[in-house]
Amino acid sequence: MDASTSDQPASRTLKVRCCIVGGGPAGMMLGYLLGRAGIDVVVLEKHADFFRDFRGDTVHPSTLQVMDELGLIDDFLKLPHQRLQKLDGLFGGTPVRIADLSRLDTKYPFIAFMPQWDFLNFLREAGQRFASLKVLMSTEAVDLIRRGETIAGVRTKAPDGVIDLEADLTIACDGRHSIVRERAGLEVGEIGAPMDVLWFRTGRTPDETENLFARVEPGKMMVTFDRGDYWQCAYVIAKGQYDAVRASGLQALLDDVVRMAPVLKRGIADVKSFDDVKLLTVAINRLKRWTRPGLLCIGDAAHAMSPVGGVGVNLAVQDAVATANLLAERLTRGCPSENELDAVRRRREFPVKMTQAMQVVVQNNIISGALKGGDRPLKVPLIVRLISALPWLQGIPARFVALGVRPEHVHSKAAASS
Repeated sequence: MDASTSDQPASRTLKVRCCIVGGGPAGMMLGYLLGRAGIDVVVLEKHADFFRDFRGDTVHPSTLQVMDELGLIDDFLKLPHQRLQKLDGLFGGTPVRIADLSRLDTKYPFIAFMPQWDFLNFLREAGQRFASLKVLMSTEAVDLIRRGETIAGVRTKAPDGVIDLEADLTIACDGRHSIVRERAGLEVGEIGAPMDVLWFRTGRTPDETENLFARVEPGKMMVTFDRGDYWQCAYVIAKGQYDAVRASGLQALLDDVVRMAPVLKRGIADVKSFDDVKLLTVAINRLKRWTRPGLLCIGDAAHAMSPVGGVGVNLAVQDAVATANLLAERLTRGCPSENELDAVRRRREFPVKMTQAMQVVVQNNIISGALKGGDRPLKVPLIVRLISALPWLQGIPARFVALGVRPEHVHSKAAASS
């Protein structure tokens, strides 16, 4: 929309140096970093809280290192969480070890399982000491404000009416279904994924312990996470098969789940209907262009990741750190040029492409074959057999999962008053 035209008049107009749309991991981390740097920044979150049916809740060593560099790690690790170092699985009934994070030379050689809403709330509370940072909940971006070819902010819908939030720089962190990206007309290149995921939880009693992470059988795959007082479960299905699963009935699904993971037998009664089973439609894609004048996309708004490796949250955090490193100082003087904004893509596109390429290899060589099913026994792929048999190799997938390609470190400066 033009700054001068509107279907509905704005109740008020606010001006800010930087507007971040989306209060997920990328948005909240970037808001914290820019607020720390003394930049006048607003983060918009369309919901009243951070609680969602599905949000990635693995905090990897790369993110833990960022929290350490910000001086937040001690308080962060006081939040309830579980720690995982070894990724073990059953592949066609054969035990395998996929990765061992204890072999990594890193300060935090474990994955912390923590509800994402706790992570986001922690960042919001930690950022309250920065006067330049504001987080507006229940405030949804519905359109862009334009001045000619330049994005000049966003029109928002808030509880008290329509607000025009004018910004020198708008940063889209509003996920794989980004309204900002859509309104900006940025083209998405789809890579594709062969599966979708059914996400649900079952009860857990203290005596139920199991270290298995993944189970793969002919035509079926499931991942379970021990979350303390419940099991978080991801039942993998072939792309587009959700309607067929529903047609077979809930009991058929639950019977199959318990057969694959007997440890869930007592708690499976918590899944009372398909309302308790959430469909995660898996996509792998990335923008060809991350910018317009006055606009930058990062996180899932720039590149949707597969659940393989559980790295999406951590890629988003890495994007935020790189963005602050490259742009925070420049933002003190106004909006960076589009070429300066594009430095973020030039920095982050290689790790994104490499990570997605590795995810595609796993999808095509392991997951697709497993989901095809058939009567033949499922054989452990050679590469998985080698990794499982040779402990020193287990550090390679561990590094990919834990640290990623080109991990970022905090170089943006804190303002003198922070």
